Amino acid sequence: MRLAGKTAVITGGARGLGGAMTKLFAEEGAKTIACDMGDPQTVYDNVEFYKINVTDVEACKKFFDYAVEKYKKIDILINNAGITRDAMTRKMTDEMWNAVIDVNLKGVFNLTRLVGPHMEETGGGSIINISSVVGEYGNIGQVNYAASKSGVIGMSKTWAKEFARKKVPVRCNAIAPGYIMTDILKTVPQELLDKFAAATMLGRLGQPEEIAHAALFLASDESSYVTGTVLSVNGGMRL
Repeated sequence: MRLAGKTAVITGGARGLGGAMTKLFAEEGAKTIACDMGDPQTVYDNVEFYKINVTDVEACKKFFDYAVEKYKKIDILINNAGITRDAMTRKMTDEMWNAVIDVNLKGVFNLTRLVGPHMEETGGGSIINISSVVGEYGNIGQVNYAASKSGVIGMSKTWAKEFARKKVPVRCNAIAPGYIMTDILKTVPQELLDKFAAATMLGRLGQPEEIAHAALFLASDESSYVTGTVLSVNGGMRL
């Protein structure tokens, strides 16, 4: 029960990586709010699902006010909501670029601009932004995604400095997952999955629960001296 007594907000929390985090955080005692545009795949005790589009500034303000009024304090924020719209640069449309930047970058900013100062005022907290191995190293056909996930790393380091400048223990870190077996990868041909697995030192793809446990570490008091860092969870894909 490493999160007992804490309130956690997880965007994109209904499925995939976010769903695994939601389940684990609830099991570890957190009052968890899973924010998503879609319906949850599973309903858990101690979890509230809240429908929200993180690109909508007013919706984010409304949610923040609601969460603070109901739970009094937000201790953990995980910015996990994200999308892909892949194409080679010469074929990438404005819609594809804007959609990814809006969700993956602006969506992270919209909630953190509210929750970060709240954590300063209430005595501390942990902000965890989900980046990607693509944000660290780039990838062909994903310039929009790479830009957004690199931006998430830059924001994480900035917020680690900004929200702790008054010596209040507000920590901000990023997690950069490698290839993780979510529903998106289940549509990829097996020969490509085998190629992805072979590119790692551990010779396999990751599981959503492994990212959830990394997030649990960064959310818990066990990482009380960790801030401004990028935790790469990619099986040794890039060494």
